[in-house]
Parts: sequence; C-alpha cells; structure tokens
Amino acid sequence: MTTFRHARRRALFHGGLLLAAGLLLVSGFSQASRAQDWPTRTLTVIVPPGAGSASDIMARVVMEQVGRQLGQTVVVENRPGAGGTIGANAVAKAAPDGYTILAFGALGTAHALYPKLPYDTLKDFSAVVPFGRQPLVIVANPAKYKTLQDLVAAGKDRPEGLNFSTAGVGSASHFGAERLRVAAGFKAQHIPFKGAAEAVTDVIAGRSDFSAQLFTTSLPQIREKQLVALAVSAPTRSAVLPEVPTLVEAGVSAEGIYPFYSGLFVPAGTPRAIVDRLHRETAAALQVSAVKERLATLGVEPMPMTPDQFEAFFREDTEAAVALVKAAGIKPAF
Repeated sequence: MTTFRHARRRALFHGGLLLAAGLLLVSGFSQASRAQDWPTRTLTVIVPPGAGSASDIMARVVMEQVGRQLGQTVVVENRPGAGGTIGANAVAKAAPDGYTILAFGALGTAHALYPKLPYDTLKDFSAVVPFGRQPLVIVANPAKYKTLQDLVAAGKDRPEGLNFSTAGVGSASHFGAERLRVAAGFKAQHIPFKGAAEAVTDVIAGRSDFSAQLFTTSLPQIREKQLVALAVSAPTRSAVLPEVPTLVEAGVSAEGIYPFYSGLFVPAGTPRAIVDRLHRETAAALQVSAVKERLATLGVEPMPMTPDQFEAFFREDTEAAVALVKAAGIKPAF
C-alpha cells in the first residue's frame, strides 16, 4: 500500500510539472504570436509636454509616417502637468503590449527632480528609439550682449550675478541654462515662466539676461534680430545657424552642453519582438524625405541608435541630470 501511495504521489507530481510546463509553453507561444501579429489596432502615443512643444511636433511628424507604414491609426495624446510625470505614469502603468507608447525626452530630468514619483524611472520603461536631438541656443538681447564671452564675463563680474528666463522648472531651457552656468562658473538667478514664449519675451524686453531655447521657440526672433544667438549647446555647429559658434568654440567646456532629445519608450516587459518592430518602423520613418526635411527645419539632428544603445544613453542622461541637480542646487517646483 505504501509503495502504491508513493508511486501515485510521484505520478501526480510529475503530471503537475508536465501540466505547468505545458501551460508555460502555450503562454509563450501565445505571447510570441501576439508580438508577431502586432499591431492589430490603434496605437496611442502619449506626449507629456503640451501641444506645439518640440516633443509634440517631433512625435506627430514621425508617428504619422509610422502609422502609414504599419497600416494602423496612431493617436498622439498630450498629457501635460507635473513636470511630465502624469503622462509618463500613464505609460508606466499601461499594459506592456506595444499599444501605449511614450514620446518624451525628460524622463531623467523628472527622476532627478522629484524623489517620490509614482513609477520607477529606470525599471518601468524600455527605451526603443530616439527621434533625434535638438540643440539649445543661448540667446540674449542684442543691445546687452554680443558674444557668449561678454555674457560670462558679466556674470562673473557682477556680485549679484545674472538672471535667466526659462519655460519652467525642469524644462530643457532650465537645465540647459544651469549646465552652462555651472560649466562656465558664474552666478545667475532662475526666472521660471509657464512657457517658452514668455521666457523669450522677457529676454527681448531686456528683463532677463539670457535664455537657453530650442530652435522651435527662438529661431523666428533670432532671424528678426530681436534676439542674438550667442552659442549653440551642441558638439558641432548647427546647419540651421551655421554662423553661430558652439559652446566649446565660445570658450565653455563640453560639460556645459545639454543634449535635449526625444524618443519612444514602452512599458517594461513589452515583448522584445514588438520593441524591435517599433524600432525598425520608426527608424525607417526617420529616413523618409518628408520627415527628414520637416525635422531638419526644426534643427533636429539624427541620433541613430539600437534599442540597447538608446537604453544606455537614457541611463547615462538620467545620471547626468541627477548630478546637475546636486551641483546647481535645483529645487523642484512641487
């Protein structure tokens, strides 16, 4: 009897293992099949910055083409607020099935600024593909400064330092100006606004000494001579403003360069087959002439990277943001 019971237990145990293995195998085939069939319905791309922002424009230009290639509708949805964390959290909490995608470039900034986020920046997202980088340009009122050297010298000479206007705490214009200030070694007071337009207007009026702005928010005023472009925050000169020197050419170390970029992220756990397909389709879209030309007019420069390379870049950028917050003593807005 004892031998019979042991044999029966062994049979049940091995049967259970076989059943579990079978269920795992079926589940694996099911996931692989879903990944292979992706996409079969509408994709939602969440952009944390508001409509008309650089991230928003890039996402709409690129993802419209991606939708054509995939034969599916792509809906771009803006979820502004709380430094981009509302939109990012919506994607972090979404199902990892490739149908909810984040288009953003400031995940690292929010991670550095806000210690109690509702998601884990480095664990809850997978990087897919960058759209490109858009250099910041340091602008000032032409009646006050002619060169970046003039600006830096004034900042070092004045006991009270300078002031600079931005689109708000944690914005690209904020971190770009802070990185310049720290690298060049001068004091400056931050004047945050609720948007780039107000920040640019304050410089034109002469109330703010300078601002670090994207081409999308400063190029018309530069061309109309309302602003003077002192330097481009990039390793090389921009094709949009080829006559403007880089920060390094203007005498500031490369540590002052702030690499504003935007790209696609998906919830962690999204099947690699979907990540790879989304990467391939987006990379192909970025090579379409109409897309390339539109991004070029915005000053966007290519950032060809594999998902793994983009993941490494994203993590390095996050570490740099944490270091900048500490070095500059930046305080969160909420």
